[in-house]
This record gives sequence, structure tokens and C-alpha cells, in this order.
Amino acid sequence: MRTLLAAIAFVLTAAPWAIAQSNSGPDPNMPRPISARESVWIEELTWLEVRDAIRGGKTTAIVATGGIEQNGPYVATGKHNYVLQATAEAIARRLGNALVAPIVKFVPEGNIDPPSNHMKYPGTFSVSPATYEALLTDIAGSLRQHGFRHVVFIGDSGGNAEGMQAVADTLTRTWKGTPTVHHIREYYEQDMWSYDYLKSLGIVQQPDVKSSQRGALHDDYHYEAIVATVDARHIRVDERKAAGLASIYGVSVDPIATTIAHGKRLVDYRAGLTAAAIRKALAQ
Repeated sequence: MRTLLAAIAFVLTAAPWAIAQSNSGPDPNMPRPISARESVWIEELTWLEVRDAIRGGKTTAIVATGGIEQNGPYVATGKHNYVLQATAEAIARRLGNALVAPIVKFVPEGNIDPPSNHMKYPGTFSVSPATYEALLTDIAGSLRQHGFRHVVFIGDSGGNAEGMQAVADTLTRTWKGTPTVHHIREYYEQDMWSYDYLKSLGIVQQPDVKSSQRGALHDDYHYEAIVATVDARHIRVDERKAAGLASIYGVSVDPIATTIAHGKRLVDYRAGLTAAAIRKALAQ
């Protein structure tokens, strides 16, 4: 009995210490002991590097939403996320005062049961609109807590827009501009404009994929070229060449070096337009 009472007494006296220990941590104002790694991706930085970047003026946070969905027979399901790896970094570097939050990969893709839209195809992951908006709200709240002055949503898939706009509107009303929250529609809208930009590079897809014909594959050269700048394996170049299927809408992805070069120009094009739209939104 004495042993049991002693054990209980130990737990009771130790509990406050355990709670204090669980809430302890390094001094938030401690000096950074090593030089900072250069990156615009928050997840690639240490907490000290993020803190000092914010203090140094990088107070705009880009929250990019992608998706995991069917993208035709040639492109990996993470297409939108790979595109954002290229474009979000390029946008942040264009702005010069921005960091990029981890890409939001889980977005509404259709009803799960019974399946609709992309959920009819294996490899797709979907969340409800309520889950998606709650996630975006908490991400923005985390960024606010750490001192970002502007939170910017961009989406690489058309189904992402409604939720981003709803969250931006709600947080604008709630936070009253501290920080400001924006959904930059121009990022996705210029996705359509990129087809005209491709034509300026001498690339004309057939049929014109700005029409409803694009839905036949849910894929096109514009997306494949940008994905290739991240990793050409994600557009299955070697496998398609072996099968005699290395073209999309009449445009060949071979040689891959040419496709990657086009992809880099598309990334730069979209980054320039989006950065300009962000600057305009923040100025207003």
C-alpha cells in the first residue's frame, strides 16, 4: 500500500514538471548559430532561417494548391504539384520578398462515394470542400502567427479556386487586413493564355486545346513541358518513345531538351504575370 501511495505521490509531484517540460523549447530570440541556407521554400528552411527571413522583409507567403488526380495516360497524378514546384518558386523569386508554404496537395477532386469527376480514376485523392477550406484557414492562421503580412493563394487546378476565394474573403473580413489575404486568380487564368504564348514559340497544338477538345486527355504540351523542368520521367518520355506515342496534340515532346527549354520559358512567363498580379493586389 505504501508503495502504491508513493507512486501516486511521485506522479502528482512530477506532473507539473512534465507539463512544463512539454512546453519548453529553445528561446525564440536565440541567435542563429550558422549561416542561412538559401531557399524560398519554408519546409526547406530551419525555424531560425524562417524567422530571420521574415525579419529581413520576406513577409509575403505564397500558399499554392495543386492536387493528385488523373492526368491522362502519360503524366503522373501529381502533375499540378510538379508544376507548382517550378512556378511557385519562380514567382517568389520574382517578388523578392516572399516565401512559399508547403504545396497543398489534397484538394476537392469529386465525391468519394459514389465517385464523381476525377475520383472515378485510381490514384486520385479527394477531400470535401469543408475539409479543404478548413486546411487553408489553418495554414493561413499559422502564417499569420509567425508574422507574415500578406498571404497569397494560387491554384493550379480549376476546382481549387472557389475554396481559396471563400477563405480569402472570410479571413479578410475577420482579420481586417492583418495580414491581408488574397486569391490571385490570374495565376490559373493565364494557364489559358499560355497556349497563345506557345504559339509565339512556334508551337501550335491540334486541335486547338483552348477548345473543349482538351478534355479528351486532360493533358497538353504546356503542362508536360513545365512538368519536364522538374523531372522528365513524370511525363514518361522514354516509355512513350518506345511505344511511338511521344507527341501530344500533334506536338512531340522529343527531343526532351527542347521540351524542357520550352517549359522553362513557360514558367518564366507565368511567374512574371502572376508576380505582377500579386504586386497589384497588395498595392490595393
